[in-house]
Amino acid sequence: MRPTMVVLRALGLGDFLTAVPALRALRRARPEHLLVLAAPTSLAQLAELSDAVDVIHPTPTLASFVTPRHPVDIAVNLHGKGPESHRALIKTAPREFLAFGCPSLAYAGPDWHADEHEVGRWCRLVEAGWGVEADPRDLALRPPGRAASVPGAVVIHPGAAFGARRWPFDRYAEVARQLHRRGHPVVITGSRSEAPLAEAVRTRAGLPASAVLVGRTDLAALAALVAEARLVVSGDTGVAHLASAYATPSVVLFGPTPPSRWGPPPDGPHVALWRGTKVGDPWGDEPDPALLAIGVDEVLHHAESLLDEQPADR
Repeated sequence: MRPTMVVLRALGLGDFLTAVPALRALRRARPEHLLVLAAPTSLAQLAELSDAVDVIHPTPTLASFVTPRHPVDIAVNLHGKGPESHRALIKTAPREFLAFGCPSLAYAGPDWHADEHEVGRWCRLVEAGWGVEADPRDLALRPPGRAASVPGAVVIHPGAAFGARRWPFDRYAEVARQLHRRGHPVVITGSRSEAPLAEAVRTRAGLPASAVLVGRTDLAALAALVAEARLVVSGDTGVAHLASAYATPSVVLFGPTPPSRWGPPPDGPHVALWRGTKVGDPWGDEPDPALLAIGVDEVLHHAESLLDEQPADR
């Protein structure tokens, strides 16, 4: 039996995608180990496309983490700085433990930097702990192996987990309306719970009912859609990171959290918009003032520029 390395990342889509470079570095450092990712089972399809993960250990939240039945040789905390996440992994009694330093547990690991980019943070942990190179640019996923439901679409994703990161729906609708009027095929994506939001955007934009793909795409289908899209317009959420994974041009709108912490690669083909001067509350209920400071004309300008830069058959 192969020795097991359990990696904790019990978070969402964007969180998983920002950890892909670190996961690949872990795989290179310990190729003989079975890499078990403790994460939501919904991520299994994308985890396979990363070519870094062998098994998903179902863990929708940190509180739901349970010790795997088979012995754990190495435990790696890509979830947070502790102490709760550290304790959960320490209970697996690993031979080796890799995590950021946690004074309350007297664990001496690398220092946590609050203002660090999420991708670079986990790469730095692996490099500091094991001396293996982790490239923050190593974000690409393997193609999903299926055709996009709407090839060459402009993907509008108006939802986000918290209101602080949601640009007003009428602004998304105006962007969708203008791009549709200029001849671009526009689709609206989101989770099932975001169906009313997607329908409100569609109605106001004057799009056909078929433009709403909410509830009609699993993660693999969403990945195929984004991989073949001509443009993604979204807030700071998981779909933006899918655009980074497939090098799909994107306009990403940031509010409480600056792109220096969660933004796409600076060398494109992406535009990250932020009008803030300080970090806000990413879990707030109302749109952050920095997000509201971004206007429709600005988003349309960057969207059209990115579309004009591409070959027509992308």
